Amino acid sequence: MSNKGTLFIVSAPSGAGKTSLVEALVDRCPQVRVSISHTTRTMRPGEQDGVSYHFVTEAAFLEMLSRGAFLEHAQVFENYYGTSQDWVDEQLANGLDVILEIDWQGAEQIKHQRPQSVAVFILPPSREALLQRLTSRGQDDDAVIERRMSKAADELSHYLQSDYIIVNDNFDQALDELQSVVESQRLRTQIQIERWQSLLQELLA
Repeated sequence: MSNKGTLFIVSAPSGAGKTSLVEALVDRCPQVRVSISHTTRTMRPGEQDGVSYHFVTEAAFLEMLSRGAFLEHAQVFENYYGTSQDWVDEQLANGLDVILEIDWQGAEQIKHQRPQSVAVFILPPSREALLQRLTSRGQDDDAVIERRMSKAADELSHYLQSDYIIVNDNFDQALDELQSVVESQRLRTQIQIERWQSLLQELLA
């Protein structure tokens, strides 16, 4: 029987690189799954429904919210985002680790409901680097970038809610650090007791 997986929360201001880090981590660690959030925002070029997000109307989102379908939800820049509770619980029960890429509001909700979850906060190396990354993406106009930058300070102030902090200056180093956080959780005593129960019984006989 599989051990129950760990729920990870990865938060960061827009442009800090959390999505790229999580995607690279999943390529390295096949037992890690990323929750695909539901959102009411418009699909961006290159995104796919059911891959990047589950794109839904505001009416559909609010209906799901009313019946308790979301583990967490938040409103960001006039758009709603939410995490499917059933999907997350199914993956964890199958022994898979699940990563939620969510903002500080969602992270706060998850930590309150599930204090055993592991929260990681990704920091940019500087405000200048954050601005450069937002600009180079070519996804937002100047007004949206300005709003994201003005909101970044407030988002960054919530780093104390996390269990781990990673500065994404050198991508490969940041990826190694994120992988170390995930792998360290699999070595916790309770998980290892379940995994190596027969060995422990033999050694202690």
